[in-house]
Order: sequence, then C-alpha cells, then structure tokens
Amino acid sequence: MIRNIKILFLVLTVTLVASCDLDLLDNPNAVTVNNADINFILNQIEVASAGSFNNFSDPGMRLTRMLNQGAAIYDNAVAPGGTNGLWNTAYANLLADISAIIPLAEKGELFVHTGIARTIRANILMNLVDVYGDVPYSQAIDPSNFNPGVDKAADVYAAALADLNKAAENFAAKSKSGASGDLFYGGNTDSWIRLVNALKLKHHLTLRLVNKAGSTTAINALVTENKLPSTTAQNFAFKYGTNLTNPDTRHPRYGGQYGPTGGGDYQSNSYMGALYNSKGFPDPRMRYYFYRQTIKNPTDVNQLRCITNQKPGHYGENDVFCLPTSVGYWGRDHLSNEGIPPDGLLRTAWGLYPAGGLYDDDAGRGVSLNAGAGGAGIHPIMMRSFVDFMLAESALVLKTSGDPKALLKSAIEKSMADVRSLALGTSEASKLNAFETSKGFVWATEVTKYVDKVLADYDAAASDDAKLNIIATEYWLALHGNGIEAYNLYRRTGKPANQQPGLDPNVGPFVRSFYYPLDYIVRNKNAVQKTNSTVQVFWDTNPANNFIK
Repeated sequence: MIRNIKILFLVLTVTLVASCDLDLLDNPNAVTVNNADINFILNQIEVASAGSFNNFSDPGMRLTRMLNQGAAIYDNAVAPGGTNGLWNTAYANLLADISAIIPLAEKGELFVHTGIARTIRANILMNLVDVYGDVPYSQAIDPSNFNPGVDKAADVYAAALADLNKAAENFAAKSKSGASGDLFYGGNTDSWIRLVNALKLKHHLTLRLVNKAGSTTAINALVTENKLPSTTAQNFAFKYGTNLTNPDTRHPRYGGQYGPTGGGDYQSNSYMGALYNSKGFPDPRMRYYFYRQTIKNPTDVNQLRCITNQKPGHYGENDVFCLPTSVGYWGRDHLSNEGIPPDGLLRTAWGLYPAGGLYDDDAGRGVSLNAGAGGAGIHPIMMRSFVDFMLAESALVLKTSGDPKALLKSAIEKSMADVRSLALGTSEASKLNAFETSKGFVWATEVTKYVDKVLADYDAAASDDAKLNIIATEYWLALHGNGIEAYNLYRRTGKPANQQPGLDPNVGPFVRSFYYPLDYIVRNKNAVQKTNSTVQVFWDTNPANNFIK
C-alpha cells in the first residue's frame, strides 16, 4: 500500500537545469523529460494511474449494480462523450509519460523505475482493451502521427503480457540506484513481482474463453511459483489522505459526498439488498461499506418517489425494488434516472471502506465536511482477496491446481480482514470498537457465521454452474470500490446470476463494450465509431443474445 498521499505535492516539484546561456525559444518554466527529476515523473505516473483506475472503475460499478446507473437505457450509459477523460488520461498522460520514462530509466539502469512503469502500462493496456476492444497502441504515442490507427485487441493484450514479463525481469535485476520514486511499495521488489504475477493471473483468466489450454497451463505455473499477493502489505491499493486543499488528497468518492449539503453518488438498492439479506443476516462489512444518514426510510414521496410505486411487472419475485430494507438503506434501482429531490443529507453515503468516510454506528446523522476518516480511504486495485477469488474460479472451471472451496473460504476471510484492517487504522477505530462493544458484536464470530453460511451453500450447490455463481457473487460483494474487475467478471461468467433488471422493461441489451470517446472520433480522421455497444471484446465469446439482463 502506498505511503500517505500528503507527499504528492512532490509531483509538482521539478529540478530545473540552471544555465546562464538561456535559449529564449524554450520556456524555462516548462517541465520536460530533460529537466525533471525521474523520481517525480514516476510519482506522477503513479498518481495518474490512481485517477485512471477511478475513471475505468466508475462505469463498471454502475453497469454491474454496485452503484446506481443514472441512465435510463444501457446505450446511454456509455455515450461517446462520457469517457473522454478516461481516454485522455490513459493516452495523453499515462502512456505518454511511461514511453518517456522507460528509455531514461533503462539508460540509468534504474530497473525498479522501469519495472513499475511497465507494470502500470500493462494494466492500462488491459483496461483499455477490456472496455473498448481494438484500440490505438503501436502508433498511439508517436508525436508525429495525429491519426493513429487501432491495433487488434488481442495484439494489445499480448503486448501487455510482454510488458509484465519484462517488468518481472526488471524487478529481478539490481538497480544501479536505490532510489525508486515509488509511491506504492517503496521499492519493495518482492511485492511488485507479486503484483506482476497477479496481473498475469488476471490476464490468463480473462482469456480462458478463447484459450482454455493456454490459460490452464499459465495459471498452474503461477500457482507452482507461489509468488502471488498473500498478505495485507502486498495489496495493491492507492491510499488517500485527509488534506482538503492545495492539494485535495481525499478519496474522490469522499470529496464528492462529504460536504455541507451531502449529495454525491446514489448507492445501488440491489447491491445493498444483497449485502443486507442474501444470507439471512447482514454482511459484516456492510457498516464499513455504507453510511446511513438516516436509519428510517422516508414516507414523503417528494423525497423518495418510488415508495408509492408498485414493483415493475418484469421484475422477478426475489428482485429488490425501491427500498431494500426499512432501516434507512436509501439508494436507487438499476437504470433509474429520475430527478434529484432534496435528499443530499438523507441518501445512503459511501462509508469507511474504501472511501474513508463514516463508520455506520446507527447515528443517523447527515454527512459533513471532514467527518469520519476525512477521506483517508483507498482504491482497491488488486487485493489479495481478489487473487484467491480468481484462483477459485480457475480451479472450478479450468481445473487448475487448488481446491475451489478452500480458495473461496480464504478469499472471503482475506476480504473481511482487509476491510477491518483499513478501518482500525483510521480515526473511526475507537467509535466502531465502542459501538460493537455496546451491541455485543464480536467481529470474528460474525465472520465465521458468514463464511460457514457461504460454504454450506457451496456444498449444497447442485452443479458447477451453481458453485461458480456463489464464487462470483462473493467476489462481487468483495469488490466494493472496484468496477473494473466486476465488469470483467460479469461478462466472463454471466454471474452473479439473476441481477436486478433495469427499471424500465425496454432498457436495451447489456453493454459489452464502450463506444469510442467523442474526442477520439472527432479528432482522428482514421477513427471509426462502433455501430452499438453490443460489440464484444475479443475474449468475450459468451452468447450475443443478451444473456445478461
């Protein structure tokens, strides 16, 4: 996990080359590759990678019912103008900076720098392919080419794997300088190698529908190597601070919701409902995930309009609709785009994990500036629990090494432990401990009850498909704050099954890839827009006939 983001003012600091013989054609205040400290460039890449994660994660969370999707139909959820920022951050910032730093780092034999840059690039390339399919790469960072063509998605994925393999070699080499400029692991090459292997695992599992044999062999090799993230310290998570301005170092979800008037994201009724009652008792993580600004749902239709509506006819008997409970969990249903009533200080807010907000101790008060942990949360990019969930899926479906049930158990326990660990490291720790004591709540007992319930359901499952649904559902519940892996999981497996339908009966087919951004289409004469958002990326060979609601 990275060091506190308060140090990020260093990103704006550069070491300028002093000269009495100034070339007046050059701006002496401009930061260039030649006059910036390489450590600061690497820091900037890592900071930008956190922003990129948030850009990719947001639509993935909304499409998979982890957050409310505010469009009425699927096609509008990925409108071309909506991902301009995502695209520009990936290309103009990250890929350009990475292409600049790698030759500098190689020249200086700074292998840690090179390894980090390649690892981040590999992750960005996979993310681009996963949401768009074919994307520019081989011609994309050429400053003389303003109209780069696209590369085949499979080729870009192969380039990402090559980057990961080369990064592993870089980390294994001895750098000439001990300085790493690293915000994540502080130059701990063992943790970086484990992350590289986790991304390889993700790569090969994602490809299992198009290369079953190759994925099986590659994943078994990773299991045999036994160098995957397994401890809390090896979680790849971007850690935020509590500074309000100059710079604002708070978690972006916290910054968007914790203010005098509240507001911000609507949570998903479907997701909250699954956490609250799918096991017959609340998930132990729920008070960490969400903060209820009121503990009693309203009766005023001007605040929550759906309370006077009947469940739509196309909803199943067990589909959550409107209020998931009567105790204040206040969100919205899937693809609800109704107007915004005066509920900014009433709707359920982001909680302590991962946004650094408030722990839910039944206070039922509105959010406020600096409340809770002050935004000292994380982006859960690649957690050790995610690794075990992927291994469980692989062991069940591909029959790779390992017991899927044991891996499922380990994954849930690691997720629970990491949520708890983050919380106990914040200013909310004393409050949550006092609340649990007052209620006679014993964390370890609740976790054991939860795990036992999941494993009993797993044993009772009548087929591998039913078992896969349990693994995928638990992965989905552990992914709170990470829509990238949720979106891939959903398209790869079609799970969790029986997700809440769109509010309207005619929401159109599920989004299998995003439209290309408007900026790209308008500015690149070689760009060709997709016909629709049902175009499937190369690794998604599941049925095209809307197998997902």
